Amino acid sequence: MSDKYSIDNPLTLTVGNEQLIIRRRYEVISIINDFFIALWFLSGSVVFLYPSLEKVAIWLFIIGSAQFLIRPTIRLLAHLHIQRAPDSR
Repeated sequence: MSDKYSIDNPLTLTVGNEQLIIRRRYEVISIINDFFIALWFLSGSVVFLYPSLEKVAIWLFIIGSAQFLIRPTIRLLAHLHIQRAPDSR
């Protein structure tokens, strides 16, 4: 295989150890956020079955919807954090 293919291979990714740690931490935060979004919407759906608890269900949906705003915020913070990380090369 020539050097051209080993250098220009789009599947080759070189990142520093610190960048990998940063990415993993933000990924875990994102997964936890997604878990809570699912929990709010599932709870809201079940509570919605009881007419007397309709307001509680609505608030659970509002909380879940607001938490959807957290997802892009986590991604943006991760991106900014990685940009500030020192280059390992």
